[in-house]
Amino acid sequence: MKIKTFRAKTMQQALNLVRHEMGAEATVLHTRELNTGLLGRFLRGREFEIAASVEMEVPARLATIEGIPTLPEWNSAFSDAQLDDVGRDYHSPILQQQSDRFELQTLVTQLQQRQNHAALDQSPESLFQAYTDLIESDIEERIAQELIDRLRSQPGLELHDRFALRAELEHMLADDLQVAGPIEITPGQKRIVALVGPTGVGKTTTIAKLAANYRLRENQRVGLITVDTYRIAAVEQLRTYADIIDLPMEVVSTPREMREAKARLGDLDLVLMDTAGRSPRDEVRIQELKSMLAEAEPDEVHLVLSAVGSARSMISTAERFATVGTTGMVVTKLDEATGLGNLVSVARSSKLPLSYVTDGQNVPDDIQVAKSKTLAQQILNTNP
Repeated sequence: MKIKTFRAKTMQQALNLVRHEMGAEATVLHTRELNTGLLGRFLRGREFEIAASVEMEVPARLATIEGIPTLPEWNSAFSDAQLDDVGRDYHSPILQQQSDRFELQTLVTQLQQRQNHAALDQSPESLFQAYTDLIESDIEERIAQELIDRLRSQPGLELHDRFALRAELEHMLADDLQVAGPIEITPGQKRIVALVGPTGVGKTTTIAKLAANYRLRENQRVGLITVDTYRIAAVEQLRTYADIIDLPMEVVSTPREMREAKARLGDLDLVLMDTAGRSPRDEVRIQELKSMLAEAEPDEVHLVLSAVGSARSMISTAERFATVGTTGMVVTKLDEATGLGNLVSVARSSKLPLSYVTDGQNVPDDIQVAKSKTLAQQILNTNP
């Protein structure tokens, strides 16, 4: 049995090679994306392999629609060893043609291949080192490649100078990380600020840090509202902080109680509102939160995210909580994260400015106003 393999930069190109050499009756037996490694992907881009034969009778062939090849999804039923053993009796694989999912994946792959291969082959070591530094900082590969492309296109930038490259990368990352600055207090005007987010990200501790700083260091009149009645421990934790700092605190569980609590705290400068942790996938709880916030009418709604989370989960969470009217973002647990590149992904996706970051449990310490340059340095591990 004659089996031949074809390799190309995209799956579509590989399919075209099969069609050109073996015809429309060729059967695809096996497809895979070759593992070229970090250096290989940087220098040559992705590479795909297809094994095909014209001698096997299976349901899936390279179909055509008015002479244009389609993009099937090939579910391989063969191992590499089986493909090499041409004398073996193969079982017919279950092959699906014209898969929408595969078309989408192929399109994304093609869009991501933006490298100038001739230039990549001549890339200096310092540029590749910058790329690996970005990947090791947990920056997504597509964003890392985009940043490298931008470095290469910068006029007058010395690509052999790793310090110049690092400085330019810091500038680029700082541009991505928009900041909102601290909560601004106007004397005589009550400002309500709510913190929302999933469970376990540190909302209650962050509320306590903000309250302590504005009360003890800024000498502002501060009050607390908590609607986190689902967790008794959370209420008691916040009440303990309120007693230590000597702050008024209201526990609210209904919209009516929210109106009454706002009235009792009406003469304060700042009211910080702690909310119950919500799963981003729990639409019912999200709607409950939205209703409570509508009654509270906060001036700011800060989404609290943990730096330990993956870029994908942070982006998904930001998308779900956007429906409650988030205006800013607080990122906690910087001290526990192995890399901070995920901040770039969520900042780009959500468009939310960062207001505060936290790096520990100490109250009132371990909280800082977010600064773009400092965060960029921390992402690249160059912060002194």
